[in-house]
This record gives sequence, structure tokens and C-alpha cells, in this order.
Amino acid sequence: MATITQDIQERVRERYGAIAERHLQELPLVSSCCGGSSCCGDSNDVSGALALYPEQEISELPPEIASATLGCGNPMAIASLKAGETVLDLGSGAGLDCFLSARKVGPTGHVIGLDMTDSMLELARRNQSKMGLTNVEFRKGQIEQMPVADASVDVIISNCVINLSADKDAVFREAFRVLKPGGRFAVSDVVTHGAVPAEFRTALELWAGCLSGALDDSDYVGRLRAAGFNDISILDTDALSGHEIDDWADQTAQARGGGCCGADLKGDLAEKIYSAKIWAIKPM
Repeated sequence: MATITQDIQERVRERYGAIAERHLQELPLVSSCCGGSSCCGDSNDVSGALALYPEQEISELPPEIASATLGCGNPMAIASLKAGETVLDLGSGAGLDCFLSARKVGPTGHVIGLDMTDSMLELARRNQSKMGLTNVEFRKGQIEQMPVADASVDVIISNCVINLSADKDAVFREAFRVLKPGGRFAVSDVVTHGAVPAEFRTALELWAGCLSGALDDSDYVGRLRAAGFNDISILDTDALSGHEIDDWADQTAQARGGGCCGADLKGDLAEKIYSAKIWAIKPM
């Protein structure tokens, strides 16, 4: 199990590190995260991902910051951030959601971006300097072992990242630990609904692309409940379209070479894989 976990972490780190390096070097970008326009976007055409945010929230951002979004949703749509709150963004990437959160919590609030990839942290800090925000910090660490104090965070957000973890129970336990009593867990993530091919779950390239690591929606709820959360809801589900799945699968030679999912990945996953918003509360 440890080897599989390490392999997944390394694939994820390599993939998103390479994306960050291309941004840092201002090179033409390749497809990101899930490969299609609605889940995690294409780095050359981010209109699909950015369409998930209110236009007024992103219109004043420097274009190079907006173009670095790799998410599959907009967790702030359900986070209900308030002035003075402390926010933790799991897998903060280039920092977009951190910067939007910083505006909402204001100068008396604080935003922590957590990422395990050095080049992403470098990119995020460069972007922070461009934004001139002083109520944001970026920390290096893994979401399974968060370098964050107990009961110190009001809200946890995340955008298409928890599915990338090989130990989601650890993520949920850590999220529960760092949240204050009454704290909110408000994330966007990829989930499945119904049976999917067993070999799909172990295709590392598809895992790094936000697909294979997605939990079944009922499993997601059960694991959050086991970690101690209540008031759990899965909201605003949006099925990945067939062309998005195919776009990603066409790039994953290892997944195909390993016989993943038969000849028709689109058919195997039709109406079974979704972008969703997940909400939960740490009890008082």
C-alpha cells in the first residue's frame, strides 16, 4: 500500500510540478487536470474553468493568475466566507482560490494555502506578490499531514484535489482536527456514482488526472461521517461529458497500455463521474 501511495504522490507531484514550471517560464501550456473544458480545464483555454466563478470576482485578476486555475468547481460558492475568518485551501496550486478568499475575509482574516509541490508554491508566491495581498501565506505540506494547528481554521476549501490523495481517510481526519468546532468543510471535488471498472481505480495516469481517485459519492459521505463530520451534503453535481473523458484518455498511454477500462472509456464512465460540491460541519 505504501508503494502505491508513493507512486500516486509522485505522479501527482510530477504532473502539477510540470504545469507550474511552464507557467513560471511563461511557456505554451498543455492540457491540465482532467483534460476537458468543464473539469479542471485546458491550460490553453481556461474559459470553462473560469466560467464557474462570478465574472466580477475574476475580472480584475491579472490574466496569468486566472489562466493558472486547474479546478473543477468554485468552492467559495458554498463556503459563505466572512470577514475575519481563517481559511485553509487544500492543494492551493497557483493560488487563485486563496486570493479570492483573501478578498472575502478581509485584512482581519487569514488564508493558508497548502501544497506539496515546490514549483506550485513558487508560482503561488509570485502571484501573491503581484496581487499585493498580505493576509495570505503558502505552506509546503501534504493534505494527509497538514502543518496546521489543531482547531485553528474556520473554513476548509479545496478545488479538485482531495480525489488525488491515496489516503482520503487521513485527509478527512486531518480536516476535522484543524477545523474549529462549528467549522465548515466546503470543497469542490470529483466523485463517481455507481459501479466503475476495477482497473480504472488503479490507472496512475488517470488518477493524476482527477479521475481514478474519485470516491463514490456515498463512500465520500460515509468517510466524512466516520471522521466526525455531520450535516454532510453533496451539491451541484455536474457530469463529465464523454468528450472530456475521451480527451483525457487519449493522452494516457499507460492507462490504455495497462488495459484500463476496455476499449470504450467514455461508455464505461457515462453518467458515472461528476464534479460536485461537498459540504460538511465539524460539530460544536
